[in-house]
Amino acid sequence: MKSLLSLNHYFVKYKWLLLLGILFVSLSTIFGTYQAVIVRKGTNTLLKLINDKNFGDNSVFIYYGLTIIGLALISGLFMFLMRQTIIVMSRHIEYDQKNEIYDHYQKLDISFYKQNSTGDLMNRITEDVGKVRMYTGPAVMYMVNTVVTIITVVAFMLSVNVQLTLMVFIPLPILSFIIYKVSNLINQRSNKVQQELSNLTSHAQESFASIRVVKAYAREKFFSETINEKGENYKKENLKLATIESYFQPTMVLMIGMSVLITVWYGGYLVTQKKIEAGNIPEFIMNVFRLTWPFASLGWVTSLVQRAAASQERINEFLSVKPTIVNPSNEKTDVAGDIEFKNVSFTYPETGIKALDNVSFELKKGEVLGITGPVGSGKSTIAQLLSRIYDCDSGEISVNHKNIKQHHLYHLRNNMGIVPQEVFLFSDTIANNISFSGNNNFTKTDIEEAAKKASVYDNIMSFPEKFETMVGERGITLSGGQKQRVSIARAIIKNPEILIFDDCLSAVDTETEAQILNNLKQIMHGKTCIIISPRISSIKGANKILYLSDGRIAESGTHQDLLNLKGKYYDLFELQKN
Repeated sequence: MKSLLSLNHYFVKYKWLLLLGILFVSLSTIFGTYQAVIVRKGTNTLLKLINDKNFGDNSVFIYYGLTIIGLALISGLFMFLMRQTIIVMSRHIEYDQKNEIYDHYQKLDISFYKQNSTGDLMNRITEDVGKVRMYTGPAVMYMVNTVVTIITVVAFMLSVNVQLTLMVFIPLPILSFIIYKVSNLINQRSNKVQQELSNLTSHAQESFASIRVVKAYAREKFFSETINEKGENYKKENLKLATIESYFQPTMVLMIGMSVLITVWYGGYLVTQKKIEAGNIPEFIMNVFRLTWPFASLGWVTSLVQRAAASQERINEFLSVKPTIVNPSNEKTDVAGDIEFKNVSFTYPETGIKALDNVSFELKKGEVLGITGPVGSGKSTIAQLLSRIYDCDSGEISVNHKNIKQHHLYHLRNNMGIVPQEVFLFSDTIANNISFSGNNNFTKTDIEEAAKKASVYDNIMSFPEKFETMVGERGITLSGGQKQRVSIARAIIKNPEILIFDDCLSAVDTETEAQILNNLKQIMHGKTCIIISPRISSIKGANKILYLSDGRIAESGTHQDLLNLKGKYYDLFELQKN
C-alpha cells in the first residue's frame, strides 16, 4: 500500500470532486437506509391493524409505499452524482498520470531505453495506469460507500437494540481475518500477472516491428508458438489470481446469511421479551442486506487496491529513475564556433564496452571533419557525445570554447542537424517528416528546397501524393536510400550551426552520393560539419580526417596526408578503389 501514497497529491489536486463525492455518498446512504425505518413503521402499523381487526383504511400503506419510492429515487440521484464526481476525478487523475509518465520518459537517457523494452514501457503507461485508475475511481468510491454505509446503518441499528446489533456483527471478525490473509496472496499474484503481461506485450511489439525479417526467414510459426507460450503463462497467472479472488464472494455471502439467521433467531426472542418491536426484525434484515454489498465488495475492492498497488509500484520504479543528462542552465549560449575533444574516454554503461579511449582533436568553425574506421571503432559514439545523448566518462568536450555540459541542453541540440546512422521516419507525410524539427513552421518552399538539396525531390514528385505521401510506420513505404535522403533534408532544413552526418549515405549509389555531397558544400559553408562514413568518397574533401581503430585515433590528417602515410587509411582507400 505504500506505493499508493504517491497518488495523494492527485487527491489534493481534485479535493473538491472527492469531497463532493463523499457528501453525495453520505446523502445517498442516509436516504437509502431510512427506507428500513419506513418498513419498520409499516410492519408495526400492519400488525396493529391486524390485532385491532381494522382493515378499512389503507391510505397509510399508500403513504408508506410512496415514501419508500421517494427515498429510493433521492438515494439514486445522489448515487448518480457520486459517480459523476468520484469517477470523473479518477479520469482526471488517469489523464494527469499518463502525462506525468510520458513527460518523465522523455527526460530519461538513451541507456534507459536500451535496458527496458518498448512493450514494458507501453504496458506501464497503459495497463498499469488503467489498474491504478480502478483504485482512484471505483475502489475509492466503494471504500467511501462502505465506510459511510457501515457507520450509518450501525448507528440506526444501535438506536434500536445494542445486543441484537452486536449479535448480527459476530461473523465480521472472521470476514476481516480472511480478507487480511488473502490480500497478500492477491498482491503477489497481481505482480506476476503484470510481469507476464509485459513479456507478452514486448514480444508482440517486437514481432510486429520486425515483420519483414520474420517473413524473410519464414519464422512466422516460431513467433506464433512463442506468443502462444507467453499467452499461456499470462493466462495461468490470471487463473491463479482469479482462483484466490473467487474465495471472497462465497465466504461473504455465507457471513451475511449467518447474520440474517442471527437476526431472525435472536430478534424473535427479543420480540417475545417485549424488548423490540416486531417491525424491527424486517428493519434489521433490510439493514443486514444493505451491508451485504459493502462487505461483499470488500473482496473486489481489496483486489482492485492490491492490483493498483502492484501497478503503482511498477510505475514508481520508472518514475524514480533520474536522468543523468540534465539541462544545467536556462541561459542560451552561442554554439557557433570551434569543437574540441580533449582526452575523451567513454564506456557504454549498458554493455561495458569501451567505445573511446583518450580521444583528442580540434575542429575550427566552418571546417569539415571526416571520421572513418572499421565497425565498432567508436565513430558514431563521437556524434552521440557531441549532442549529449551520452556524457563522456573522462576528458572534456567543448563547443565555442565552453564545456558542452555548461551549454543549454536543448539550445545545443536545436543548433545541431544530425542525420543518424539508423534512420527513423514517423508514420506521417513526407512533408511533416522533413519539417519535423521546426514544429511545422517551415513553408512549402522551405520543404521543397531541403528535398532538392538532399537529392530526394524527384523521387517525392514521382509519388501520386507527392509531399503528402504517407511513409508508413518507420518509413516502411520508402526505400533505404530514400529514407536516408529524407532524413538529410530534415537535418538541413533547420539551418543549424553544426551538421553531423553519421553514415547517412550508405544506402545510395556513388552517383547520388556525389550529387548530395556537392549540394551540401553550399549548405556547409561557414558551418562546423562532421561526416562519419566508412566510404572514403564521402569524406575525402574534409579539412581533416580521423581514422579510428579500437576507440583510438590511429591516423589523422588531410586525405592526401593519410594516403602518403600508406597506413590503414591508405589500405581502405585501395580496397574501395578496386
